[in-house]
Amino acid sequence: MAVTAGKTTAERNKLIAASLLGLLAIAALYFAFGRSLFGGNSSAASKATPTPKATPAGTRKDIEMPSATEQDFAYQTTPIDYRPGNAYAPDAGRNIFAFYEPPLPTPYSPTPLPPSTPPPTPVPTPTPEMLVGFMMPQNVFAGSKSFKLEINGDRFTPEARIYFSQSEIPTTFISAQKLMADIPANFIAQEGPRQIIIQTPDGKKYSNQVIFQVQAPPRPTFQYIGMIARKRYNNDTAYFLEGGKTTPFGARLNDVVGGRFRLINISASEVIFEDTSLGFKHKIAIVKQSTSGSTGSPGFPGGRPGANPIDPGFMPFNPGNIPQGDIPGIPSNIPRYVPPQPPNRNPTDKKDVDDNDDGDNL
Repeated sequence: MAVTAGKTTAERNKLIAASLLGLLAIAALYFAFGRSLFGGNSSAASKATPTPKATPAGTRKDIEMPSATEQDFAYQTTPIDYRPGNAYAPDAGRNIFAFYEPPLPTPYSPTPLPPSTPPPTPVPTPTPEMLVGFMMPQNVFAGSKSFKLEINGDRFTPEARIYFSQSEIPTTFISAQKLMADIPANFIAQEGPRQIIIQTPDGKKYSNQVIFQVQAPPRPTFQYIGMIARKRYNNDTAYFLEGGKTTPFGARLNDVVGGRFRLINISASEVIFEDTSLGFKHKIAIVKQSTSGSTGSPGFPGGRPGANPIDPGFMPFNPGNIPQGDIPGIPSNIPRYVPPQPPNRNPTDKKDVDDNDDGDNL
């Protein structure tokens, strides 16, 4: 029975196309896999195929694919080249899923320091064998006269001496509790503290030290700015300016200024005061005008108080340095008496020959 019997032309064409495609597929498989695809003698297949001889590339007619037997033989006879160091091979015995655990830390062991030498035991200061309790007087003024110093304490010996500012002073031993000495005036000429200690000449016995104060004496706090000198030095007057005030005041010889300073000498360059309580004498020089071009003077910014800034101020008498309008010996800020002037009269050129009023011009 024909396959195409009862078929239409289109169906017959499809059958013919399918047959041709099947033949083409079989031909392609044959060329790809060779005769092994369609089977063969089993005994011949089990025989070892001799290794084909190498044929130069220029003389070979075609290239054949190795058979399955040849491929299996190559897999079985080729040695394995295992190199752990290669990048594509894992390290032997390494577990890529294991986490790294650091070792336990070593206990801290500080470097031992060298043994330190203990500090020496401080030696206590020995207690003085003699003791100074108090002294009389406690202080004096600088420039005073010599005075007697009395030291009171305990455990004094006849060999003990008073050392005033490290200078040995002839000492009188009164008792084990009292010593006395005369302090010269040159030891207290300047103010400041003085050290006093009791000690034997050999230095084996000594006392605690005490401080004796030499204070600065009170001094006048005003400035000498000028004077009025009268004939035969009778009733001379000196003028002073007290700190913080602008109005000067005058004082004559033997006047007490500031409640305790007596004026005992007046001159054109300085005055001398005497402390009525302590007997000290203080010299005060006159304040002179600055010659550097400024109108001020020491302690008087801008010149003498109440004076004109361009006024040269009072200067000691010298015929060559008397400014115009100044009176020698009198400060320029002292008010001066100005007598009244007569009314001005206009003189005429004509002379009145008539000296009476009778009208006769005679």
